[in-house]
Parts: sequence; structure tokens; C-alpha cells
Amino acid sequence: MMELSNLQPAEGSKHSDNFRRGRGHGSGNGKTAGKGHKGQKARSGAPRIGFEGGQMPLYRRIPKRGFKNRNTKDIVAINVSALERFENGATVTVESLVENGVVSNPRDGIKILGNGELTKKLDVKVNAFSASAKEKIEALGGNAEVI
Repeated sequence: MMELSNLQPAEGSKHSDNFRRGRGHGSGNGKTAGKGHKGQKARSGAPRIGFEGGQMPLYRRIPKRGFKNRNTKDIVAINVSALERFENGATVTVESLVENGVVSNPRDGIKILGNGELTKKLDVKVNAFSASAKEKIEALGGNAEVI
């Protein structure tokens, strides 16, 4: 039976890149050392990757738009209805949300949104709350703490 633990590439499909080129024809990779005969790519100083012989290359022909903020945070949003699975009086943290399978990858933080109903008193400690979520948690005597 095939299982993920015993998958391997087909026989002969993988080649080691760990051999010395151009060390005589007895090595099986002498003379032209895998570069074929003549031509631009056989010589030193062959053009860089993406060079199109002087034609405006693809990466410069395509319009550039927008900008990617490197300081942005990837926040995972969950609704208060997802907190219903915790017991009354429980403390809800990022770790407990992962353990209970509410979120699989918390990324840069978790925000609780106010969609749905909550019937339990919970002590919630996550990165952010919407105003309505905070209201719903505290209306039941719970505690919404920003970490």
C-alpha cells in the first residue's frame, strides 16, 4: 500500500549534480563538459537569466502596479460564534484556539469579530477585537483582553 511516508522518486529519475565537469573523456563528461558545440551558451560570459538578446525583456514589458508593504500583518479573523465550543469560564488564548482546531495557522495574530451569538462567559486573550465582539463577550461577564 502506498503511504506518504514511503513515497520516493521513480528509479533513475534523479541525478546527482555532484560531479566534476571537463576532466577528460574517460569521465563521461570531458571535452565540451555538457555545453555542446560552440554557440553563445558554450562560451563564458553567456547572458544573464531573462536576457532576450536586447529585445525589451518580459519583466520590463509588463506594467508595474501598486506596492507591497513589508511591514503588513496577516491577521486571522474569527467570529464570536466560533468561541461557542469552549466551556463556560474557559480562558481562550491563541494556543487554545489552535488546539481546539478553530484556527490552524494563527499567522501574525487573531482578531475576534462580532458575527454570531455567544452564550458563555469567557476570558478571551487575543491580538484584536471588533467593537461588537468586545461588547458581546463583556455582556456575558467575560473579559476581552488585547495581548
